[in-house]
Amino acid sequence: MLGILDRCPGGDLLDVGCGPGMFVRRVLDARPGDFRITAVDQSPAMIAEIAGRTAGAGVELAVGEAEALPFPDASFDVVVAMGVLEYCDPSMVLRELDRVVRPDGLVVVSMLNPLSPYRLFEWGVYWPLLRLLGQVEGLLGLTPERRHGVPKSGIRALSAGRLRRRMRDAGLCPVDVVHYDVTSSVPPFDRLVWRWTRRHERPADTVGRGRWRWPGTAYLVAATRCW
Repeated sequence: MLGILDRCPGGDLLDVGCGPGMFVRRVLDARPGDFRITAVDQSPAMIAEIAGRTAGAGVELAVGEAEALPFPDASFDVVVAMGVLEYCDPSMVLRELDRVVRPDGLVVVSMLNPLSPYRLFEWGVYWPLLRLLGQVEGLLGLTPERRHGVPKSGIRALSAGRLRRRMRDAGLCPVDVVHYDVTSSVPPFDRLVWRWTRRHERPADTVGRGRWRWPGTAYLVAATRCW
């Protein structure tokens, strides 16, 4: 993610759906003084947490919805939305990102990759098996808290091709796609792999392009405003 920001020398940066502020903290540490950062999230609890994480760093904080950002048009040089589109109406959010970014600005969004082997197995095999196991356990008399299961996630993932089309419809022109969290493991074995690899690298740092993009469980798209 920070590599994509290398194309931007600095300026006003907005983190949409900032959560507890992990990305903002990384930007502050890696590019000190380059960006004037604003962070927005719909959860007041998350805004309180990022306030503690970035105390004294001059980060502007706001509570707001990604579908209706509380900022004027063309306010930012960089707009980032990581882990947001899967849980919102992506078209509405993309139009808002296009609205608040400046004409020569950069928009970066992430999306889970529904076509990766990991996601296909997790959503099409592993989760249904866990739900079926939970039903069998219920017939055997196990209490609900002891049964296996997977709660409904509400995730709406788009392939890279579909997301790029949604971005163009919103007025954004994709200029780069990077798949990350590249893994050849599938649930539940991925937990064992993660326990070993976390001592060496973060999943988001394992990236792939070209023919090596297919194992990436998620991806980033960088875009500029279409003229």
